[in-house]
Amino acid sequence: MRFACMRIGAAAIAGAAVLIAASNLTFAQNAEPKAGDQRPAADNTKDAGKKAVDEYAEAERRLGGGPAANPECVWLGQRVVNLLVHDDLDTAFRHLDLYDRFGCPSGHIQTTFRCAVKKTVDSKAADKLKTEIYNCWVNPDAEPTAAAAAAAPAAQAQ
Repeated sequence: MRFACMRIGAAAIAGAAVLIAASNLTFAQNAEPKAGDQRPAADNTKDAGKKAVDEYAEAERRLGGGPAANPECVWLGQRVVNLLVHDDLDTAFRHLDLYDRFGCPSGHIQTTFRCAVKKTVDSKAADKLKTEIYNCWVNPDAEPTAAAAAAAPAAQAQ
């Protein structure tokens, strides 16, 4: 008799634990989103899309057409250079395979990377680095700016 009571008690405790766990999951799913967790308005998404289209149009205009000015080449090429700057070589090579598959010019990656390295932009300043990589993409033969040129000899002296 005593053994039967223990089995019933253990089953009751296990059932209570399951009910408590299920109610905690229900509360977690019904939580209201916080103000900071809300997605941006549709207008911000449209502005970002328009900005990207404008960048592709400017790249095509400044590069004078050709495969390096194709939107897929611009998009993938900038990511390859960004990954190379951040020393993520494995991912960069995987992106480079895709870049080559689209028929994009591999020489443009090399000249863009050379331009980005000459500019000595801090790799932790993501927005500035992205802008510099884009500028190097549309004009890879550009000389580094005066501030970057002055910073390069000082960094080499150390």
